[in-house]
Order: sequence, then C-alpha cells, then structure tokens
Amino acid sequence: MRFSKLISIAAGIAVLALTPLAFAQDDLQQRAEQLARDALIVDGHVDMPYRVYDEWADVSGDVPGNDFDAPRARAGGLDAPFMSIYLPAETEITGEATALANRLIDLVEAQVARAPDTFGIATSPAEVEKLVAEGRIALPLGMENGAAIAGDLDNLRHFHARGIRYITLAHSKSNHISDSSYDPVALWQGLSPFGEELVAEMNRLGVMIDVSHISDQAFRDVIEITQAPVVATHSSARHFTPGFERNASDEIIEAIGENGGVVMINFGSSFLSEQANQWQSKFSAARESLMAQLGEAGRDDPRVASFSEAYREQNPYPYADVGIVADHIERVIEIAGIDHVGLGSDYDGVGDSLPEGLKDASTYPNLVAELLRRGHSEEDIRKILGENVMRVWREVEAYAQAN
Repeated sequence: MRFSKLISIAAGIAVLALTPLAFAQDDLQQRAEQLARDALIVDGHVDMPYRVYDEWADVSGDVPGNDFDAPRARAGGLDAPFMSIYLPAETEITGEATALANRLIDLVEAQVARAPDTFGIATSPAEVEKLVAEGRIALPLGMENGAAIAGDLDNLRHFHARGIRYITLAHSKSNHISDSSYDPVALWQGLSPFGEELVAEMNRLGVMIDVSHISDQAFRDVIEITQAPVVATHSSARHFTPGFERNASDEIIEAIGENGGVVMINFGSSFLSEQANQWQSKFSAARESLMAQLGEAGRDDPRVASFSEAYREQNPYPYADVGIVADHIERVIEIAGIDHVGLGSDYDGVGDSLPEGLKDASTYPNLVAELLRRGHSEEDIRKILGENVMRVWREVEAYAQAN
C-alpha cells in the first residue's frame, strides 16, 4: 500500500475518532442557542443610556463598539435588559443628579419612540411578558445611585412615576443615603437616617432595593429594615476576589437568599478573578499617581492616555472567561440556592474588561452552553436567566399592593 494512502487512512481514522466530540459540542451549542431563544433572559444592569448620553446612537440598529444594541440582543436572546440610569458620584455634590436622571430617562424614551416596533419600556413583570410576546425588547429602568432622590421622598415618587423600578442606593462615594463599598470614608456607618426612611418608602411604592455598591454595614441595615426581597443587580461573589467589598461576601449571599432576593452576576473581569482585580488596582493606582503629578489638568492630559496604552502593552490585561462566570453562579447556588442567582452583565459599563466568550449581548448562549456542559438542567438555567429576578419583582409589587 502506498505511503500516501496510509496517511490518508490514518487521517480518516483520526477524524472519525474526533467526530463524536465535535458533534457533541455542536449539539451543546445548538441546545444553548435554542434555550437562549426560548427562555426569558433578564439582565439586571446595562449602561446603554449613559453610553449614548454624550454621543447619541440609535441602538435599534448595529452600533459599532457598543456591548448592547438590538441586533446583538436579538442574537443573544436578551429579552429585558434593565436600563441603568447612572449618576456619577460627583453629581450629588454639584446638584446635577436629579436633572441628569430625568435626561437619561428621556434618552431611553427617545430610543423607544424612534423604534416602537423594537423596544418598549416595561414598568412591571406583566409588561415585560407582554412586550416579549409582541416580539419587542422590554426596557425596564433602574437608577444607579440614589443621588437623584436628593433627600426628598417626593423625588422617589416622581421617578417611580417615570418608570424606575430599582434604585442602587449609592455608587462610588458615600452619599446622603448610604455608605459606598468603594469609599474609605463611612459617613453613616451604614445607612443614613434618610436612607432608612427611603428603604421603607421604596418597599411601600414597589421599587426594588439594589444593594450593589453599598458597604457591608449598609447592607446589614437594609436587611434589617426591608419587608420585601432585595436585589444585587450587578455584583459577583467576593470568594473569588478576596478583600473586594464591592462583590458580595458569602455572608451577604446567604442573607440575600434568606431574604428571598437575588444576586445577579457582573461580567466585568475585575469582578470575576483575583488576578484581574489586582491588575485593575495596580493600574488605577499608577494612573492616579501620574494625574496627581500633572496637577489640575491631569485627567485630560494626553500623557495619561499614552500612559494607559503603554501600561496595557507592557502588562496585558488578564481577561476572565465564561467558565469563571459559571463558577460565580455556582457559588451563589451553593450558598443561597438555585432560586437566588441571576445575571447583571454591566454591559456598556465596564469598558474593555469583559470576559472571553461574553464580549457583548449576543453571547449569552455561550454561558448557557457552559451551564449545560456542567450538568445544570434547563429548568434551573431558565431560573438563572430571568425567572428568579422576575419572581423577586413580583413579590416586591405584591408587598406594595398589600401596603
């Protein structure tokens, strides 16, 4: 037999040996894509409004560079991304927070007005289901940073009337409501007196309390006061990032489970792996040091951008991957149970730090495939993708209606 023919036969045997695995992987991905299409996918945190605030983009079509737009959402099976009405911490100091919140809600409404066959604003679980049944992408609204409340419960009622259905009590700095996990200055040692009032009124109105970003003590204060389940709309498990208070500790995860709430996993790599988290801390410290040396104009100095680019070239960013996102999901399941975990990607909010395999809103099937590969049932995956947070939302509504 000719040597070339032997090689051909050997190659054929190798292909046959690999074919079952290849078929299995293809079948897994097809199952994942079908499940992503069939299941209700609710993402707790997408930063599209602030992304288009400075430079308008019509997200009913493809927007290069965005993590979220309608084509990407359709491709990934995303049905109901909570639109983050994000208020930078400094807007509380400048007094601009309330006006900015209204402006960002206007921007979401403008997206819907321009593409009413594509989007609809949802203010209840029933409206989410109706919009999805009509073939539209539901856009519920959440406020990231309660600065816009400005110490006035009438502002809470105003934003509830405008569609806000959760409020992240603080952001990167402690504010008039709560201490922040990022801020070394604990103004209140937890919630402020007004924050305690606000939590009770949010319960009464049916606005979900988002405990992402707040300090551990503020979380404990919330849990003592709230009469309804809470959400952590875009936090991951601190077990994988020791010392990073922005993520939820095992104690907090357990308490959220006992409260009936849900922890929604953030996709940013620095939330997912200790290596990426430490990289981010070192980079931020080096960048802040340079800006301090440059003085008042440091933040806008072109040398800062040059430094950032050079730093990344010399110290490549250690991206996480789909597998570690599944690890975080499983950590929450292990501690709190399958009914208390969801997804809060932080798309358009964490820059170039998204994990391999989950780079934009078209990629949810990759996570579904990983969960299937690990043996999770389709019933449980549906809970993770959206049913859990919809349950919490209904329970918060029910409490408000009864009180």
